[in-house]
Amino acid sequence: MLRRLVYRYLRQQKKAREQRYKTLNTVYLHQRAVRHNVAFLRRQHPGFDIIPVLKSNAYGHGLKELAEILDSVDCAFLAVDGYFEAAKIRHITRHRLLVLGYILPENAALVDTTRCSFVVQDRAGLEAFGSLARPVHIHLELNTGMNRLGLGEDELGAYLATLKRFSNLRLEGVMSHLADADNPADDSFTNRQVEIFDRSLEKIQAAGFSPDSIHIAQTAGSTKAQSKYANALRLGIGLCGINPLSAADTHYDELAGLQPVLSAASTIIKVIDLKPGGVVGYNRTYIAKQATRIGVLPFGYYEGLPRELSNIGILTSNGQKLPIVGRISMNHVMVELSGDLTIGDQVTIFSNDPKQPNSIAALAARHHLFAYSVATGIANSIRREIV
Repeated sequence: MLRRLVYRYLRQQKKAREQRYKTLNTVYLHQRAVRHNVAFLRRQHPGFDIIPVLKSNAYGHGLKELAEILDSVDCAFLAVDGYFEAAKIRHITRHRLLVLGYILPENAALVDTTRCSFVVQDRAGLEAFGSLARPVHIHLELNTGMNRLGLGEDELGAYLATLKRFSNLRLEGVMSHLADADNPADDSFTNRQVEIFDRSLEKIQAAGFSPDSIHIAQTAGSTKAQSKYANALRLGIGLCGINPLSAADTHYDELAGLQPVLSAASTIIKVIDLKPGGVVGYNRTYIAKQATRIGVLPFGYYEGLPRELSNIGILTSNGQKLPIVGRISMNHVMVELSGDLTIGDQVTIFSNDPKQPNSIAALAARHHLFAYSVATGIANSIRREIV
């Protein structure tokens, strides 16, 4: 506890020094929306534990920042993909961490088994953790049809027999992952996965194990998976306030109350008065038909603005819509200015208002982009601020 408090104090001091430097680009994380999204899913699933998933830099939002926001929220675990992610936040959160990704057997002795629980995929992993002279909390992943990770039903017996050999290993949880939960037209594959999951759970229980945490559903699956035994669900993209279901899905409205967590802004660094016939950007894909004021922003596809939005995307500023003109380049985007916008003014790159054309959900729907990729594509180098 003392170590965590010292770590937090030093981090706050470092952040205070960094905040004095005004950046041109900023990602804002709206903590009220994070808390709302957890509470929203909890109301829909009373009695279930919520497991926020912060993998891939918390879906591009900011691993440390979301862990900090969630420190005051009641959660069963915070889940990450790799141990490197767990190592970054284990001293800034009070929550236990669930490492979903594979751990090489030779690394078992090097990881923090006091703060972390581990999904262990095979008997080699069990033996590596079992050889340690300390307790280890294990989650067993079942392969119910995703055919990516986890154990098939025919592998379960040997795995459980190996688990029984080591008294220091505790089967804390059992999980699976739904492959087709966002299918708007057919839930049959999801239902088959649930059947396999429940049947496997019964075998695990018959073998003498009583796992505390049983989770098969992610955000999309939370609306469809009806397991007899599940008592927890993993909240990933839904934690960020993005509905993973299409509007054509009959379950879409069940997640429509999620609130986007992220907004991002950039700064106008140059204004160009373009004459008729003037061109903008690489390959001269934009030619002005009339005199036009162009604003230059230091936010390109490296920073996370999809290049597919060249000449068709829209940014916003105080209710004004600013069309993107020319090709989006690596570190810059140009927009057509309106009103009296000038150097130093902020422009919203991604809005946290789902009704705006530059919200992540709206961009994905209008321009046939994958919302997850847009979010995870936002550069880690951009400062994150909790608001």
